[in-house]
Amino acid sequence: MTRYEITVEGTVGSVVVAALEGFEVVSAPAGRSRLVGDVVDQAALQGALHQLSDLKVDIIDVHRVDDP
Repeated sequence: MTRYEITVEGTVGSVVVAALEGFEVVSAPAGRSRLVGDVVDQAALQGALHQLSDLKVDIIDVHRVDDP
């Protein structure tokens, strides 16, 4: 699995958290939220991004988190 961090605009509500199984919400500065979680492959990542889009969440940034 690969860990990703998705930064979105605004505060993430319970509907978004429920839709993105396996992701945790971490607050970020400037009125943004970070969603951090593991995905099995690129298809799963695309699925998470589509879910956010369907929920009208503005995606600011997506990047892979390398293991230390």
